Amino acid sequence: MSLKEQLSADLKSAMKNARTEEMGVLRMALSAIHNKEIEKKGMVLDDEATQAVLMGEAKKRKEAALAFENGGRPELAAKELSELALLQKYLPQELTSDKVEQEVARILGAGTISEFGPAMKAAMTVLRGRADANFVQAAVKKFLAGGHESR
Repeated sequence: MSLKEQLSADLKSAMKNARTEEMGVLRMALSAIHNKEIEKKGMVLDDEATQAVLMGEAKKRKEAALAFENGGRPELAAKELSELALLQKYLPQELTSDKVEQEVARILGAGTISEFGPAMKAAMTVLRGRADANFVQAAVKKFLAGGHESR
């Protein structure tokens, strides 16, 4: 069963059991996927592309929750975080910052990359979808600054 089919099946289940918040999140996710398919001129998205769309939606929820929290609206921040939790059920488990540092050291340790841009590109090629880009960026900067010499 593809990821999109799983989302559709879960939406039907949420509708039958009157779980309104879950229905809203799943409808939004399926709508975002549908819009991406239209953008790609009708091409059906594979699971990887569908996952990328869901990751974008999850990122929007994180940013909105932070903005609401900073704006003094904790009830709206809590709503965004609960939507994020529902979306994360369909995404792979993200690596911790320690694991990201280990992976970056492994990826960059074998090569001779000494500039940030190419190093970040190499790291993100391997870690995209598995790690937060901010963790990867911090680990690459630490590696290039000499934080890898103790390994």
